[in-house]
Amino acid sequence: MSEVKQGLYAFYRRVEASPLKEFHRAIQTLKNWQTEILNSFAFGLNNGFIEGLNNQTKVIKRNAFGFRRYDRLRNRILLHHQFKHQTFGVG
Repeated sequence: MSEVKQGLYAFYRRVEASPLKEFHRAIQTLKNWQTEILNSFAFGLNNGFIEGLNNQTKVIKRNAFGFRRYDRLRNRILLHHQFKHQTFGVG
């Protein structure tokens, strides 16, 4: 973990040496989020799976051409996510 932190600090120094003000603002943003950035290297977790579910839900909503009843839209979304990875065979 210390290697990542050292690399991040080296990156800060290189960017702070730049004459562009925009880079200085970007570095300040990275410093504000430094704990979260370091945690992303320490723990291999991300929210990609949930973002994928959100995207699929939005696609279902878009393709629904406006369900008139919310409960039917909700059931369609739940049904899709529940049976997404199951295969059905005949016989």
